[in-house]
Amino acid sequence: MKRAGRSAVVSAVLLMGFAASQVLSGSQAVFEDFHTKDEEGLPAGWRGEGLRSSENAKRTYTLVSENNVNFLSAKNANQRVHKKMAWDPKAMPLVNWRWRLHTAPAGAEPIAAVYVSLDTDLMFIPVSTKYVWSSSKPKGTLTEGGIFGATEIVVRNGAQPVGEWLEERVNAYDDFKRIHQHEPAPQAWGISLLGGPGVEIDFGSITVSAP
Repeated sequence: MKRAGRSAVVSAVLLMGFAASQVLSGSQAVFEDFHTKDEEGLPAGWRGEGLRSSENAKRTYTLVSENNVNFLSAKNANQRVHKKMAWDPKAMPLVNWRWRLHTAPAGAEPIAAVYVSLDTDLMFIPVSTKYVWSSSKPKGTLTEGGIFGATEIVVRNGAQPVGEWLEERVNAYDDFKRIHQHEPAPQAWGISLLGGPGVEIDFGSITVSAP
């Protein structure tokens, strides 16, 4: 899965894509706290994948506040929503998030996933690592994504516990280098979230940080 280094022209185009986004810097930064809603009801800056997916995302992803804690609720979404946000993945390689499961039908796969995209390919399609809450695959299982799919790493297994906020932390930079055998782009592309089929799950705040 090796790829030749990108040219200065490609790097410039990537950075132009982040012109409207805040560039995260420092030792820790909040990628998303789910406090701000756009005119369509989604968290500000978040989009579905295509027009039809965006319409469905508005029905299946909802901003919720509970005891002064804001989060994104996903109900039978079975599709991704994404947000572009640049940060230096080498300086801040750790991606941290919270999620809370309510219900998952037997055999739902995945229960949920967080896609961390640190680069794009030569067609400017995000290159992602898919961190999965799996109903059946053992924690630590790595499945190669092939040419067009994201490589999957299982970070949590089984449909338990229910109703409890759980915290995850991954070193997305190290995982990217281990999988792709080259450095990611100087500025990451963003993050996507996925609630699985028939699953009701909440996504809490997402941060990136230095080790």
